[in-house]
Amino acid sequence: MRTESYKKSDIEESWVLVDAKGKTLGRFASEIAKILSGKNKPEYTPNADLGDFVVVVNANEINVTGKKLEQKIYYRHSGYPGGIKSKPLKDVMESSASEAIKSAVKGMLPKSKLGRQMFTKLKVYNDADHPHQAQKPVAIEI
Repeated sequence: MRTESYKKSDIEESWVLVDAKGKTLGRFASEIAKILSGKNKPEYTPNADLGDFVVVVNANEINVTGKKLEQKIYYRHSGYPGGIKSKPLKDVMESSASEAIKSAVKGMLPKSKLGRQMFTKLKVYNDADHPHQAQKPVAIEI
């Protein structure tokens, strides 16, 4: 037997539309990360970006369980002494729920050039309309 190794030119990329309405944040993000990395395809190759484009709609209607709205904190640092800023998930969801989904998915992708390339294929929108109708995304249920 031989193990096939695929390149990006061997695979046709498709567009996938997923609805975040009523889904749990972490479980939803892990399924999106699988699609972005191509792990849902039999042609999966760890050293190639063979995943599909993912369009997420209704990001502001995603759910979290437990006390995460108050207890989960997002940190960022300016690089200067004392330059750390923190924001609870509740404030992030109020300002832009798409940022919470992006952050969760980004943490589940590889920390390399390949992971950053995969992350560019994620498009997240807070409401039901999106500008990717021309790509004819296929709606799937997660």
